[in-house]
Amino acid sequence: MRLVTYRPEVSAAARLGALVDDHVVDLARLGAHAGQALPADMLAFIDLGPQAIQSSTELLSSYKGQWPVGTALPATNVKLLAPIPRPRKNIFGIGLNYVEHVAESSRTLDTAKDLPKQPVIFSKPPTTVVGPGDAVEHNKAITQQLDWEVELAAIIGTRATRVSEAEALKHVFGYSVLIDISARDCRRAGQWIYSKGQDTYAPFGPVIVTADEIPDPQVLDLSLKVNGVTKQSSNTRHMLFKVNTLIADISAGITLEPGDIIATGTPEGVGAGREPQEWLWPGDVIDAYVERIGSLRNPVVAVGAEPRASVAA
Repeated sequence: MRLVTYRPEVSAAARLGALVDDHVVDLARLGAHAGQALPADMLAFIDLGPQAIQSSTELLSSYKGQWPVGTALPATNVKLLAPIPRPRKNIFGIGLNYVEHVAESSRTLDTAKDLPKQPVIFSKPPTTVVGPGDAVEHNKAITQQLDWEVELAAIIGTRATRVSEAEALKHVFGYSVLIDISARDCRRAGQWIYSKGQDTYAPFGPVIVTADEIPDPQVLDLSLKVNGVTKQSSNTRHMLFKVNTLIADISAGITLEPGDIIATGTPEGVGAGREPQEWLWPGDVIDAYVERIGSLRNPVVAVGAEPRASVAA
């Protein structure tokens, strides 16, 4: 399934939907039509566990192409939000998880040139999350070095405490696209949370693809463009620490819970690593892509500027 959080109109409450072809199907309303109780928000759906995916998949299949009145809208008529608009906890970020990115970071940032022997973990607060088409804020009073990073996001589906690498992927609910925005000149004494944790610094979406549709997360192309020009292009097979290793490593000391998000790291091609260095500025548009999931597009705007119309996802 391809799951979204959407608003049918500007003033409406956010709701859970499934993207089927060119329609967003409201799962709670479709369930009610069929006499099944399904939640209207993503986190509550994840909390139900694997059975919710199975029953919803069967429900969608039985009605496909003949949606009951009031259960489906053309995707062009809704506003997509971040799939989890407000995570319960900080996003787990993974730094220096692609060989080439380690090399480019060591040339221009204060990071070691040696490959890390364990995952490098930081976090991004829930307030960093924005959805498709939403603005990434550029605050010139704080940063002159705003940077991009495309990442595969893994969303946890079931509680994971001290799980093995062999069992780790069984705890994944699904996958999405996340852009790890970084203010490179805001790192403090080697710590990254202020650099990576400012408001709007985690564009996320446009969908969560359930894990049954991506059995191997290590075979996915990913890329990022700025103003239509490709800056990053790689494949998740080049991760130093694979998704299962990241889950096992984090869960060894921190329990992962349903709805937790792991941003699994970025390949080479970030602005700080380019010669000369390149940065994001108001008016720029970022397009991030992960194979089998889709594209996430966000504009960069100056803080204090007039609100800008959302960019189509």
